[in-house]
Amino acid sequence: MDLVQDATVRIHRPPSGYAQDGPEGDFLGSGFFVAPSWVLTCAHVAMRGEGGMVGVWFKEDRYRAELTEVPGKVVAAMPGARPPGGGGWPAPDLALIQLQRPVEHTCVYVTERSEAMLRSREVRCVGWAPGQGGGLQNRSGVCAVKGSYGGSGDAEQVVRLDGDWVELGMSGGPLVDLVRGEVVGVIKSRLDGHQGGTAVGIERLRTLEVPATPVETETDDIYQAVFHAHDRYHADQHTSSAGTERTWTDAQSELPVPPGGILGPKRRVDLLGRLAELPPPASTRALLMLLDRLPGVHSRDHRPAPRGWRDGLGALYDARARDSEAQFELIVRFCMGVLAADRPCGQLSVRNAKALWGWVKRIADVELPRDLRRQLDVEWAEIRLRLEQNRQPADRTRASAPVLYGDRDCVVLHVDLQGWSRDQYDWRVAVDRRASEAEPVDEDSRGAPLGTVPDRLAAALTEAFRRCDEPGSPAMLQVVVAPALFGLPVDDWVLPPSGQRLGAVRPVVLRSPYQGRPEERPARWNAGLATPLRAEVVDCEDELRVRVPESARLRALAHETVPVLCRYGSRPDSDVTAGVVRLLDSGFGVALLQRRTTEGDTVCREFHRRVAEAVSDTRTHDRLPWKIHELRRGVSAGRTEMYWSAGAALYYDDPHRPLPGSDFLEAP
Repeated sequence: MDLVQDATVRIHRPPSGYAQDGPEGDFLGSGFFVAPSWVLTCAHVAMRGEGGMVGVWFKEDRYRAELTEVPGKVVAAMPGARPPGGGGWPAPDLALIQLQRPVEHTCVYVTERSEAMLRSREVRCVGWAPGQGGGLQNRSGVCAVKGSYGGSGDAEQVVRLDGDWVELGMSGGPLVDLVRGEVVGVIKSRLDGHQGGTAVGIERLRTLEVPATPVETETDDIYQAVFHAHDRYHADQHTSSAGTERTWTDAQSELPVPPGGILGPKRRVDLLGRLAELPPPASTRALLMLLDRLPGVHSRDHRPAPRGWRDGLGALYDARARDSEAQFELIVRFCMGVLAADRPCGQLSVRNAKALWGWVKRIADVELPRDLRRQLDVEWAEIRLRLEQNRQPADRTRASAPVLYGDRDCVVLHVDLQGWSRDQYDWRVAVDRRASEAEPVDEDSRGAPLGTVPDRLAAALTEAFRRCDEPGSPAMLQVVVAPALFGLPVDDWVLPPSGQRLGAVRPVVLRSPYQGRPEERPARWNAGLATPLRAEVVDCEDELRVRVPESARLRALAHETVPVLCRYGSRPDSDVTAGVVRLLDSGFGVALLQRRTTEGDTVCREFHRRVAEAVSDTRTHDRLPWKIHELRRGVSAGRTEMYWSAGAALYYDDPHRPLPGSDFLEAP
């Protein structure tokens, strides 16, 4: 049960104030992490917050008792307000809360089945409630599903629970099917003076409002965004070599009757992770039509109707099939239908399609007859050809996008550690004019602790930006520091009058006074302007930190390679800094560094996957400053699909644009 309790959170009014542990304070109820940066709870819990904002208290470290608070925004609630009158909140009484900054946390596993709360099945109720000695405690109990109020087609259906006491405050907490090891519902209410309570099936989330415009990516639809993130999270946790903690897949595999039908928990979570990399179904109707073409599948019997690929897979578990071979064929046919589904031109990447096809191929080679395998090969060849044809016009369109910052004036900030004083830094600010000499703005060589530098140079930076910015197009800030200071979070500095982080306002890149061997830099730089880029993680293999290769091996990398330092961290040690120097010695003018602190068992597959996509989508490195700026704006705006990039920094040193000279006038 630790997996469930670690993911169960407390919902408070913002800010939580002094009464965070008191039953009469600002505590609203319970909830749980359903996906990275997403909390599921009851609408009647979430909507008691102020202005659609709540405080989410959770356990950031499972081995410590202390809780961490992070602000959350209610982005969906069903219903969105309490109906007039004296009654309670009607079902489905569900709400989704989006965290407003990226944090590390665990997530529950949510079933993909319809009507998962089977009658007479035992479920565990988990939530927070006032303790007998005061304060709030994580509570749990076992109940049995005794029936429902309303049928499966009733929008206000609730499930009746009988068994242990459901305490005040547990509303919004998860219900776990003890046989399958999956979250199947949300606690809605307790019964006054009686044991048990009511709950809402997790499948009711499918009734979230469908966007009025076409769904082309998962971010266009909250439902798809949440469950794609959920499935990628659990696939990464299962397949990671670095993770040491027990996963939901581990726990499910040890059950007497493991979930996932013929696939079992491990194959299922792998498949769901691959499906989550694909664009969602164009519509519920399109998904139902795909399912209707499969033998023995009665998709119209599932209420609410399947909405995502995971729901479609769940619908296959109850299909009538003569034997295990027929069951595997059904799943493989479903996957091929997903690959062949109609979608906007170029929307499905060849790389992600290959990943799903690879899974299908492995299953088919072991479980299916030769004739069917040959037929699948032919179908895949047709799908692959169509994807390649669709990608070419999309690439031409994308390549014609304007370069925003390549030929612009920019602001240059030098920060130097004084060689004779510990933790004392000098700085200078200049405007680098593309068509003329650099303009010194201000400097300070008296030395200052690093923590005070942002305040000291705020006025100089503000003046420099004023000289360069254009309406709707802020100038780039180039931060020139030694490789040992690449962890300096200048993009997180907040300057007046915007009150926003610098990286969210304008592109911020790193440069270095140490630039390595000059003869190799122009060739690499020029190749990155003409050839599609590809990312290469150089300090992490199988999610374990490794030493950055020696210069000879780095020089052998293709010129269009963008090295990625996944394990750079916020305070790099001498070995990490030496690895950066080897990159510069090898002629690289562009590199990406992840400055978020990581532990030895940090699962970083999501970062690897997303950084590869971001670099590939950018195509040429003169667009990378804009891309990183776009991601930072997304993180600042609370866009959870961009939280993977929090802490990422771009080293961007154009050999054709030398650093401005250092002949500054000392400020009085």
